[in-house]
Amino acid sequence: MTDDADALSRLAAAHGVALAYEGSDRETVTVDDEIVVAVLARLDVDASSAESIQRELERVDAESARHPLPATIAVAQGSAHHLGVAGRVLLEDGSTLDVDGELPANLPLGWHHLITDEQEITLVVAPARMPEVPRTWGWMLQLYALRSAESWGMGDYRDLAEMAGRAGAEQGAGVLLVNPVQAFMPSHPLERSPYSPASRRFANPLYLRVSDIDAFAAADDRTREDVLALAPEGDTELIDYDAVWAAKLAALELLWPHAGDVTLDDPDLEAFATFAALAELHGADWREWPEELRDPAGEAVADARTSLGTRIAFHAWLQLLCRDQLDAARTAAHDAGMAVGIVHDLPVGVHPGGADAWALQDVFASDVRVGCPADAFNPLGQDWGLPPWRPDKLAESGYAPFRDVIRSVLRHGDGIRIDHVAGLWRLWWIPPGEPAHRGTYVHYDSEVMLAVLTLEAHRAGAIVVGEDLGTVEDVVTETMHERGLLSSAVLWFERDWDAPGQPHIPPQDWEPETMASISTHDLPTVTGWLQDERIRVQADLDLLDGPADEAYAQAKSDRAALFDLLRAEGIPADDPVVALHAVIARAASRLVLSSPADAVGQLQQPNLPGTVDEYPNWRIPLPVDLDAFFADERVLAAVAPLRAARPATS
Repeated sequence: MTDDADALSRLAAAHGVALAYEGSDRETVTVDDEIVVAVLARLDVDASSAESIQRELERVDAESARHPLPATIAVAQGSAHHLGVAGRVLLEDGSTLDVDGELPANLPLGWHHLITDEQEITLVVAPARMPEVPRTWGWMLQLYALRSAESWGMGDYRDLAEMAGRAGAEQGAGVLLVNPVQAFMPSHPLERSPYSPASRRFANPLYLRVSDIDAFAAADDRTREDVLALAPEGDTELIDYDAVWAAKLAALELLWPHAGDVTLDDPDLEAFATFAALAELHGADWREWPEELRDPAGEAVADARTSLGTRIAFHAWLQLLCRDQLDAARTAAHDAGMAVGIVHDLPVGVHPGGADAWALQDVFASDVRVGCPADAFNPLGQDWGLPPWRPDKLAESGYAPFRDVIRSVLRHGDGIRIDHVAGLWRLWWIPPGEPAHRGTYVHYDSEVMLAVLTLEAHRAGAIVVGEDLGTVEDVVTETMHERGLLSSAVLWFERDWDAPGQPHIPPQDWEPETMASISTHDLPTVTGWLQDERIRVQADLDLLDGPADEAYAQAKSDRAALFDLLRAEGIPADDPVVALHAVIARAASRLVLSSPADAVGQLQQPNLPGTVDEYPNWRIPLPVDLDAFFADERVLAAVAPLRAARPATS
């Protein structure tokens, strides 16, 4: 290694930027220097020449001398932590504790501050392990797909409450996982993917049940009639998000005069509502607004708060309505005796033009996109189009932005599912102008990220599930299990990949600290898998990475392997949907989830990765409404083995 290369390596390591990584085939992949330089530039580090690299290394050394400790430190309760310097801990309750080189093991849980002669440091004390998750079963729900007689063209928060209440009371289900319901991008056409929200700190008013709000009850008869007359067609082949939102927005504006006073005493809520009001005037993407409005702390935005005060209050009111209806859904789950309750899904990031990216510009690497490197399934990598947190800015802020995201999700939930949980350790950064496979990993302080997550979940009395499917470092899953977080187990993937024929692992041998399911929203439904629907669609769209005949042959082999498991388990395969539910019912996993789409025999999967408009992603409704779902003989038969294996407990 040359001196220049060694210097770049040391500089990259100091900022958590990988020069190499292990690919999906377990072979080492070396990252091009120009990619490393481009990623470092997004962290305000100049590595464009040997001279600049040397200056940056000197700056790193000087900073380390001035500030020997990280800006944020995480400690597991019950464990001492060596500091090497003396200081004073300002505890969350206002009391103080002098320390001499070591943090004691008996520090209380919470957000504290460590003050030394050189630094003031955020100190997060988190539980060493989360409480044991109850052993139960439930549903993983795409809420938009669940329609009822009173919902307007798509599922809503009232449907969520009824699903939770009836699943718990009538079926004995103990948990309900719902797709992300974070705030949408207020543009036309609406962003349909729930995994690309405008904000992860606020909720989506698209899911409001208009007739449930107090202003509807307070309105006069004529206004209520006018509101109900706005309801869009409810039984469409595909969900029309734009039609639903146009109708609900018009209805909410009719009810706004009956809303009463709205007090804006939350700065974050006011900032979000300001974004929403400005987006109505200037477009959904703040990067295309007039220059003076792109700074949320600027004078022009302050003036806009005055001139748009009424509209800002309106959007704040929508968020308060979302809070009420989400709380009602959670209460319904509790009243039905669910052992866990409602678990909310947290996307890996936010839309780069959305509310969070506008309000928190200093914490995001705004022109970077997050994704995945090339692998066997995606030879060109994946580009999710989402900006990542800057790890240095997170540390400087005491991880408050990440904490606020977790708190907002758990405000209404009994659990949180972290999409792409490996992102707490590292994220694949794609610099501007580069394709998805030309990026590198940037590492985060996983100890602090996990501490923030588990502390907030502990305080909310919530469980934590991490989605760790795909190419994930072993340390991710191992650490989650050590800390009492559940990982993900999917029947399609629970195979001995090193054995001849890659047989499926008996469900009794699955890792207990998991949330198990047959499939996921990105994979075929059971009926689709049986009929090769995914391959047919991919072939029609020219998305296969090889001949269709080979794909069909592989699918046939995969089915044979799974039916071998059914025979080994002594499970009749007369009804494959029921049989596969019987298999996962035997899983050692703490949680076992079914999908309504699987239970009713739906052919199409909710989302087809690699497509945008070529496939109706996130727009496919269930073929039955809410009432019919609970009366459906197919559903009753599918969940029977789950109910028998995991009876409800009070």
